[in-house]
Amino acid sequence: MRLEFEARGKLGAFQLDVAFTSDGGVTALFGPSGSGKTSVIRMLAGLSRPDEGRIIFDGEVVVDTSRKVYIPRHKRQFGVVFQDDRLFPHLSVSQNLKYGRWFAGKSRHVDNFHTVVDLLGLNALLDRRPGNLSGGEKQRVAIGRALLSSPRLLLMDEPLAALDEARKEEILPYLEALRDRMNIPIIYVSHSVREVARLADKVVVLANGSVGAAGEVADVLNQSSVSSVQGRKEAGTLIEGKVTRYDPKHNLSTIEANSSQLFISGADIGVGKTIRMYILAKDVMLSTIHPQGISALNVLEGKITSILSNSEGTMDVHIDCRGTPLLSRITTLASEHLSLRQGMTVFAIIKTVALEPR
Repeated sequence: MRLEFEARGKLGAFQLDVAFTSDGGVTALFGPSGSGKTSVIRMLAGLSRPDEGRIIFDGEVVVDTSRKVYIPRHKRQFGVVFQDDRLFPHLSVSQNLKYGRWFAGKSRHVDNFHTVVDLLGLNALLDRRPGNLSGGEKQRVAIGRALLSSPRLLLMDEPLAALDEARKEEILPYLEALRDRMNIPIIYVSHSVREVARLADKVVVLANGSVGAAGEVADVLNQSSVSSVQGRKEAGTLIEGKVTRYDPKHNLSTIEANSSQLFISGADIGVGKTIRMYILAKDVMLSTIHPQGISALNVLEGKITSILSNSEGTMDVHIDCRGTPLLSRITTLASEHLSLRQGMTVFAIIKTVALEPR
């Protein structure tokens, strides 16, 4: 199911000029606060109108300002999940979920209540009311309600933004199950690069109301021009690789990524499985000589492709490790001590325990 979005408009002093396409799966709208992500979602949901533009979904013209076509939101059959859960406090979880089925209409109604409940792990919560749920539980119910409306397209506007880190980690596996098991295209808004790296197939980077980059998630997130948008704590590199070996004695999995080999500690992932690893730039150390006598198992040789200076006294060093890109964020002082320059050979050092498969 293909989505074509093109919109221009002025919202106060903010100017929006965005165009992108999505061919199913999870398309993430990524960027800092105020970049235009929520404005796009609101236009898709029918909560606001562009001054100019068009929206086409699955061959149907939803909006076309030049032809004065505008399908109202209740006829679009798009499900929406907001930052806040917006559950009815006087209804039980079961009743809140079943309320979503009312929006499906007879033509699209599918009896998938138990499938959705099982998918989101809601069985033990059905008789409880929202006031007795955690933030993560409430958001799972809100997602379930949206799914039970049998949407053609699911719009998720920063659904984890209001949750703490523990609750985010609780709900992310359910979002992965939703992506993998439900054949529903998703537009996922987030300013968290780790969420995007974990969930998305395609990413559209927004900045100041326009598209800065778009494409496959690994290709886009690893661009040097995008690292500045990622923020100090989340900047990093997304690497895809295949599990080639598992060592049960040491609880280590070996990952082949292009011509590089990486080790991950933890449970047996499964030999032959393709996984994603998001390596934070702050977890990558650099050396100009091959390190000896260190505990880190992951040492990758590569060449510096670019060095970008930040305003925080740090440098973003982009490295090509035989086809595997890496980003290291180090202090300006460290860069000066090592006399780093473009084209220089360096060794990237990554602690095994810092890597987590996605």
